[in-house]
Order: sequence, then C-alpha cells, then structure tokens
Amino acid sequence: MDPKTPYENSSNFESFMFNSPSRRSAMSIQSTSSGRNNSAREVSFGHSGSKPVRYGSKGADSEALSMSQKEISDEDARLVYVDDPERTNERLEFAGNSIRTAKYSIFTFLPRNLFEQFHRVAYIYFLVIAILNQLPQLAVFGRGVSILPLAFVLLVTAVKDAYEDWRRHRSDKIENNRLALVLVNGQFQEKKWKDVRVGEVIKISANEAIPCDIVLLSTSDPTGVAYVQTLNLDGESNLKSRYAKQETQYKLPEKERLNGLIKCEKPNRNIYGFQGNMEVDGKKLSLGSSNIVLRGCELKNTNWALGVAVYCGRETKAMLNNSGAPSKRSLLETRMNSEIIMLSFFLVALCTVTSVCAAVWLKRHKDELNLLPYYRKLDVSEGEEENYEYYGWGLEILFTFLMSVIVYQVMIPISLYISMELVRVGQAYFMIGDSRMYDKATNSRFQCRALNINEDLGQIKYVFSDKTGTLTENKMEFQCASILGFDYSSAKSSLENEQVEYSVQVDGKVFKPKMMVKVNQELLQLSKSGFANEEGKQIYDFFLALAACNTIVPLVVDTSDPMVKQIDYQGESPDEQALAYAAAAYGFTLIERTSGHIVIDIHGEMQRFNVLGLHEFDSDRKRMSVILGVIDKSLNTDILQATETHLHSYSSVGLRTLVIGMRDLNASEFEQWHSAFEAASTALIGRGAMLRKVAINVENNLCILGATAIEDKLQQGVPESIESLRTAGIKVWVLTGDKQETAISIGYSSKLLTSNMTQIIINTNNIESCRRRLRDAHVMSREQMAVPGVTHNSEGSLDAVTTPLALIIDGSSLVFILDNNELEEKLFQLASRCSVVLCCRVAPLQKAGIVALVKNRTDDMTLAIGDGANDVSMIQMADVGVGISGQEGRQAVMASDFAMGQFRFLVPLLLIHGHWNYQRLGYMIIYNFYRNAILVLVLFWYVLFTAFTLTTAINEWSSMLYSIIYTALPTIVVGILDKDLSKRTLLKYPQLYGVGLKHEAYNKKLFWWTMADTLWQSIAVFFAPLIAYWGTTVDVASIGDLWTLSVVILVNLHLAMDVIRWNWITHAAIWGSIVATFICVMIIDAIPAFPGYWAIFHAAGTGLFWLCLLGIVIAALLPRLVVKYIYQYYFPSDIQISREAEKFGNPRDNGGGQIEMLPVSDGPPR
Repeated sequence: MDPKTPYENSSNFESFMFNSPSRRSAMSIQSTSSGRNNSAREVSFGHSGSKPVRYGSKGADSEALSMSQKEISDEDARLVYVDDPERTNERLEFAGNSIRTAKYSIFTFLPRNLFEQFHRVAYIYFLVIAILNQLPQLAVFGRGVSILPLAFVLLVTAVKDAYEDWRRHRSDKIENNRLALVLVNGQFQEKKWKDVRVGEVIKISANEAIPCDIVLLSTSDPTGVAYVQTLNLDGESNLKSRYAKQETQYKLPEKERLNGLIKCEKPNRNIYGFQGNMEVDGKKLSLGSSNIVLRGCELKNTNWALGVAVYCGRETKAMLNNSGAPSKRSLLETRMNSEIIMLSFFLVALCTVTSVCAAVWLKRHKDELNLLPYYRKLDVSEGEEENYEYYGWGLEILFTFLMSVIVYQVMIPISLYISMELVRVGQAYFMIGDSRMYDKATNSRFQCRALNINEDLGQIKYVFSDKTGTLTENKMEFQCASILGFDYSSAKSSLENEQVEYSVQVDGKVFKPKMMVKVNQELLQLSKSGFANEEGKQIYDFFLALAACNTIVPLVVDTSDPMVKQIDYQGESPDEQALAYAAAAYGFTLIERTSGHIVIDIHGEMQRFNVLGLHEFDSDRKRMSVILGVIDKSLNTDILQATETHLHSYSSVGLRTLVIGMRDLNASEFEQWHSAFEAASTALIGRGAMLRKVAINVENNLCILGATAIEDKLQQGVPESIESLRTAGIKVWVLTGDKQETAISIGYSSKLLTSNMTQIIINTNNIESCRRRLRDAHVMSREQMAVPGVTHNSEGSLDAVTTPLALIIDGSSLVFILDNNELEEKLFQLASRCSVVLCCRVAPLQKAGIVALVKNRTDDMTLAIGDGANDVSMIQMADVGVGISGQEGRQAVMASDFAMGQFRFLVPLLLIHGHWNYQRLGYMIIYNFYRNAILVLVLFWYVLFTAFTLTTAINEWSSMLYSIIYTALPTIVVGILDKDLSKRTLLKYPQLYGVGLKHEAYNKKLFWWTMADTLWQSIAVFFAPLIAYWGTTVDVASIGDLWTLSVVILVNLHLAMDVIRWNWITHAAIWGSIVATFICVMIIDAIPAFPGYWAIFHAAGTGLFWLCLLGIVIAALLPRLVVKYIYQYYFPSDIQISREAEKFGNPRDNGGGQIEMLPVSDGPPR
C-alpha cells in the first residue's frame, strides 16, 4: 500500500492545507447528501501535527501497518473470555492485579542495596582497602576503625533507600487493598484490587478509580458513553469520552450471563492505542482506544460503568509506563572522574616511592635486622631459632606497597560523594523556595525532580524550546474569521468588537458558556440571518463546523443562582475549546454530546444531529472528520484564493490559523464510504492504516468555506528572557509545529529574531533540493561571518564584527536531513554559525533528533523545555529537561528533571541558581581534593623520616574523624549557602553566566595549581614542627596531635579565605569545626586505652606548641594570599570586578556606571 496515493486525488486541497494552517489547526467541513429527506453532512478538521516516527519521519505509514499486523496476529493475541476468568487464565500466564513499585523485600534489601551502591567504583576501592587492613601483615589502623568510614557512608545511603522503599511498600499496600465490585456467580461482590483477575466483569461507580485496564461493556448513559479523567495517567485534567458497544450496552449481567470472547493485543506501553475485537452473539465487533479505560483513570459524570478486565497488575499500561525518566549524570561529576584517576596515579606513585625506598633501606641494613625490634629475623625465646615478623625481602616490599595504599587511602575522598548529595539537596531546597520561580496563576512552585544534575544548570550552552504553551500561554482566544472570502477581523473593527455573553434556555433554566468571546458585530448579525440568503447559508455551515467537529464534552456546572447553569467545554486541545466557545458566542451552542448524536442550540432552536461516523484525528491526515445527518442544502461558492490570502495575513501576525470546508456526497458515495468504514473498523490486521485510507478517500474535493484565526499570546516576560539568555552566551533554538510565517512572527515578537539578522530559510520537499539549499546556505553564512563594522577601541580603527545569522528550517527538510549523516553534519556546521535556529512543522521525534544532532557533535550542555506530550522525547534527550506545567497536561513535567510554571523562570533558574550551583560544586570538589591530599602528604613526609615503616604519628581515630567531624561540615555549609554574587547583579549582567560555559570554577589548570599549593602547605605543616622540636624529647603522639590540629586549622582557614557571603551558620560551621577538633583530640588523648595518653595536655602546656601553630598557618597560607592578591588586582575576572562593584557601589577604577564584560566565546565543536 502506498501511503502517498490517497493524497494524489486531493492535491489541490492538500497543497492549500499544508501551506497555510498552523499546528493542530487545519479544519474542513465535508457534506454528504443523497436526497432531500436522506441527507448527511461531513464536518472535518485536520491538525497538522507531527507523526511520531524516526527522527527523519520517513516510512511512517508502512511501519504503522506492519506494527498493527504484528500486534494483532494470532500468535501474539490475548484471548479473554468475558466473565470466565478460569478459562481465560487456564495456563496461568496472565498476571494478577497486585502491583509492586517497591524495589526491595526484607530478604533482598541488603544484597541488592549493597550491589547498587557498589556501582560506584570508589566504594569498591575503599572496600578493598578495608579488607587489606584486616590482614595481620598489613594492619596499619585498627581493624574496626578502617571499616567505619565506608560503613558510615553505606549506612546513611541504605537508611535513605530503606525509608524511600518503605513509603513505596506502604503505598502499594494501600493500593492493593482497595475494594472493587466484581461479578461473582451473577452477583456483584466486593473484592480487593489485588484479587481481581483477567476476564472478570467489574462495576465502577462515579468518581471511583479504575482497578485495571478494562474494555467497556455498558454504562449508565443509554448511548454507552462514559467520561473518564486521566489525571493520574498522563496529567491531563480534561475529561475524555469512552464508549461501550451498542451490542453489549443493554445486556445486564445480573439477569443473563455474558458470553463473549475478546481478542486483543498483548500488553504494551502505548496508552493512546488499543487494538482488538470482541465476538458477541456470533457477531464480531471492533475494539479501539475509545473502548478501553486504563488503570489509574477515574469515572466522572457517569453514574456507573461495566467492563471486563483485559490487563491486570504489572501488565496494565500504567504500570508498563512506570519506568521514570532516564538517569542522568552531571557533567561536573563526569569531569571529576578524570581527576580521581589522576589522584589514583599519584597515590600509586607515592606507594611506589615508599616501597622502593623501603627496599633500598632493607638492602642497606640487612645485617642489622636481627637487632631491630620490628625486623628481627630470629626468635630464640622458645630455645629454637625461628623467623619472627619478617617475610623476606620480596614480600616485605609487596606488603610495604599494600600498607602504603592503606595509609594513603584518603587521597581518594570517600566523603566527597555523600557531601555532594547533601549539598545538592540543600541547593534544591533553596531553588524550590525561590519566590522568583513561584507561579501565582497556577499556584505552583518550582520542582526539582532530579537531584544529581543541579550544577549542570550553570553550564548550559543550547536551549531547545517548544513554542506553544512554552513561549506562549496556550490559552487560545478567537480573533478573526474569513468566510466567503470576507475578512471579519477584530483589528479592522476593534471599536465594534465586544465580549458577548450568549445564553440559551433549556427546561426553564438559563445555560451560559463559561468563557466569553470577543465577537464581530457584523458577523454576529449575519449569523442570525439563517437561510435568508446564500451568504447566510455559508455562515451557518461555517459555525456548525466549529460547534460539531471536535471532541468537546459539555459539562453543566452549578452557579450561585439555581436557575443559571454554566457550560464548561472540556476538550483535549485548547484550540477546540476556543472554537467551541466562539461558535457559542455566535449562537451555535453545543449542549450535549453522546456517541450517537450531538445537540446544538442554534439561535434559540434546539437541533439534534445524528453522528453517522467519526474519523479520529491522526498526524498523517492532519484532520478529523465527523459524519452528521443534517438538512440538505446546496453549496456553490469557490473562495479558495481569498481565504488563502487571509490565512497568510493572519499567520504573519502570529495567529494560529484553521481552515473550514465542506463537500456534498450523493447516496452511492455515502454508501461506498459507509461500507468501507465498517470493513476497516472491524479489520483484525492493519486497522489503523485502513481507517486512515478510508478517511483520506472521503476527505478530498472539498469546497472551502473559510478560515479562523486564534491568538496564543506570549507569556509574560518571554522577550526579555530570551534576550537575557542570548546575552549570557546561550543559544536559543525554537522547535515548533507551527507554520513558517507564524513561527517567524512569534520569533520577532519574542525578540528571538531581530531586524539586523540575516535569515537563512530552508524549506524543501526532496533530498537534492535540500542538499543544494544547504550548500548555498553555507556559502551565504561564510560571506556574512565577517563584515567591516565600527570598532569601540581607542584607536578608532576598523575591526571585523560578526553579522548575526538566523536559520529557519521546516520539518519536511528535516525528514531528509536527519536520515542522512552527511546532511546532518552540514546542518550542524551551518547551525553552529547561527545565533538563532527556528525549526517549523517539526514532529515530536524530529525535536529529539535535533537535540541529538547537537548533543552528539559537541561537548556543550543542552537544555530542552516544553509543556506537552509531544515534547517528552526532546526533554529526555537533552542533558537537562525542563517541563512547563501548562495547559497540555503534565506529561512533560513527569518526564523532566526540573519543572516550573513559566518560561521566564528559566532566567533565574540558569543565571542565578545555575551559576551558584556550578560555582559551589566546582569549588567544593577542588577543595575536597586539597583537603584530603594535604593530610596524605603529611603522612608521606613522616614515612620518609621513619625508615619507611608506615607507622603514623596521627592517631587512627583522628584519621577517621578527619573527613567526618573535623572538616566535613564547613564544606557542606559553604556549598549550600555561599554566594559569589547577588541575584540582582547576576540578572543585571547575564554575561557573568559565561563562567560556567568557560569552566572557570573547575578545570585541569585549577586542579594542578591547587595540588601545587597543597604540596607547599604540606611541607609547611610537616617540617615546621619537625625543625622546631628537632633534638627535643617530644613523643610521637604529641607532635602527631600538633600536625592534626595544624592541618584542620589550615584547611578551615583556607576555606574561610574563599568564603564570600558570611552568615552565622558559616561562622558556626568553620570555627565550630576547629573547636570540635580540639575537643575530640583531648577526649581521645584522655582515654588510657589509646596510645598517646595525655599527650595533647603535655604538648599544649608549652609556648612552642602554640608558636608552631601560628607559624604553620602564616607560612602555609602566605603564598596563597600573595598570589590571590596579585591575580585579583592585576588580572581580575568578570566575577571579581562585579563583586567589587557590588561592595563599593561602582567599578574599581573611576566609579563608572557600566561594567564592560568579556564576551562569551563559543567553544569549538567536538
């Protein structure tokens, strides 16, 4: 089957449809008629949305057909016998309805949790160290002490995981023990949800949740319609219609046994699709997505519904989709791994030096070993000569190497991982509480759904944004109409336009639509003329289409006045709601909708239209059709040209356009369509493709009635936000399903496009044309890259300045580009030269393909932001995904890493919190490396002066507490609370965001400078006391305490030198840690069982001890202080200049009003 064939019969209309309407907006009205008393009109509209296929979107129809064949083939089908669960599951192959979202059980928690935690290689490293220390030959520290640090980290993580899993267990228990009415022996009895089985008939009452996936059999509505809310499933609060088959609607299971067989597809994750058929009374009925209600939905506005369970428990679509967003790791943590590898090599080098030196020492002193206490070769205490604590030269070297690894183990900071987690939690707390990111309209705060990538927010280079609902409000407002070639635009008669509250009388009560719409008075008068003239007939058909062809469910809502009711139109699309309210404002009020008919009040006259057939919307046809039984009328006006002109004028000012048309069918054409429709509806194989073909065959040769224009206003602050992001060096790409003219207009109004930009437009329909346009675009971009411009330097010479480029490309071109590696590379090279990229008419997977295009070819960080289900693939593909909790449900939020209410919140999120998070985490990682390395180097210097025996002067308990009590808290507090610049400065100068783009807070150069400083500080710490106490009788424990206190004071003062914003918590953490160290050392030395009893009290009683402490601090920190002063005074960065301006109120030199920032340069592609 060639999917292109049906389009060839309607090429005129298709050309018009695809070039003018915007996303989800092309509308047509098609009429069928066979005679005066047997007439039917077809009303249809098509949404030009995107079909979810491969990135290039090729071969969609053939893939869909083969998929449907595979899903419904006999070997892959599921057989469900209605009200016969034993026969249905006689082979025990179907799951029960008990669900489990918890990860662990009592028996599996310990092994599985430990297995998951040891995925971190550093944990395995520390486990090996702890095991080595248990061997008598290698025991450097106490056996218990060596295990404590790793055990503490594992315990904290395990407790957190256990608490989270306990909450999941509790939730599962509540869910599984809910009650449902199940048909047992002809009577409905209460059963726990976990005991429901496939094949059982279930009765659901109003406002109850659905316990499993059920196929509807009957409902309280005579027409078989049931309204469900899918809020728990996909986040959408609008009601959706589901239908029971008429053949089962009137069967009462309490009075007669239901006999039927359902043959359906096997369990899958597609919550929007279902294929199957049901045999009842010898008749085969087709089943589709409108006949199934999924677990997690709630029954609304329907008294009761009966259904048969087809998928239970873990096989329900909701549970199959319960996998969560993909796990992401931050760029900073990934880069940190390379430094950890370097430190590992450095650790090996220290161990090698120690073992080699020990080998040389043993060779030189081999004749003296019998006389040395730790190396006596011979033991004659028992009268016989035996080897004593000596294993030979080779093994001694090996043991020395392994003991060195144990002693120097803290070179790899185990506490860094848990510290980073705690800091991220603290950062998330302040992001959630930021009033700048609180949306009053929806009463929603910022959500931090992924705690492991906070710092990535400070390194974003590319922002990929949806337009509708993300840049715009997605609250549609009817603005213009083009009917019979006449433009009834609100802009032309704004003084006449006013919001009209239209009401209808039903059974003595007044019904008013919930939303008022601004109307054109001239058009309103014409709509009331009825069939008085030809013009009135066309306008009648036009508004009938708006009222009838949609999925709107009218809900009646009570008001304070019992005689006045409100009609609330619930629909799956804001466009549909806007059109339905517009039709009501012009006197065509939708009152009731069932599966068999709709009721519309037309200027006070209630009319019922039988729904003879329905073609649901799909992204291939970009239309929806409904067949209605109406009064016969003729149609002979051709207004295509005028309507097309109006469409272009509407879209050029950013309005969303919709096309209205209709067609007459004679009796034979109607019968031909009806038979084909019935055959396709009951098909077992390829039903979707067949229905699509039937719809396309009837949706052609349309006569255009007119068009509508809907305004989707920009959200507050969008232009300013985009300008700030671009000033910060972030490239903003907009990916939308709208047509080119609409997207460009929104681009200008949002300041994405500017008048000085050179636009490169690529919109082709074949691969050769696409290749040629890309080649021409490359030439143009090179010509525009450097154009002479006026310089700002003091000499007044001419410099080359870059002319900004804007690339505008449509989805049809991307079809060819994203399926061709050569064209992909050319597009990337072209896009990397452009300041702005605007993609129009793109499919959901094309959005993900564009993100992958950049992500796979550069090291730059990407962020995707969107609000709808069509943005999920893009959000999950990007390094950081942000969901907007808007009008299109919460699918994007549920798939995102962060969620918020408005696009403008992206500015404080990136420029403030992103900057702070990156600066803090970057400094914290470097500081942790320094903090641990200085202790290791002090131990190393001591080994060199003690015959390489790997004894330690620092008490083993102090070594363990060093990373837990002595120095852990200050770095966590600073990582959460410190701020290098204020919010006001960061927002005023977006260029400061370039710190993250240039990796200034964490890079290899900074790492090596820090290691050099660490080396000097370790020398100062070790050799100052050594020289001061040389020749004295001081014991090892006393000088060891001096080294301990020196290192702790030094690393805390080092941290204090870098703190920018002091508060009482920071003071308490830093100075409190020093005090806590003194207390701990005194407690340890006051315990007689520990070596070095009372050592600190003897040493601290002398003036030399305190003089050494002071000298160490001065000698160690003085070089750092001098270098820092020279660097900040003579080579200040943007951050330092801004900080100075913040402190003194103006820049450093002359108090000028503006700070000139260094430009944020683009890094080269990978």
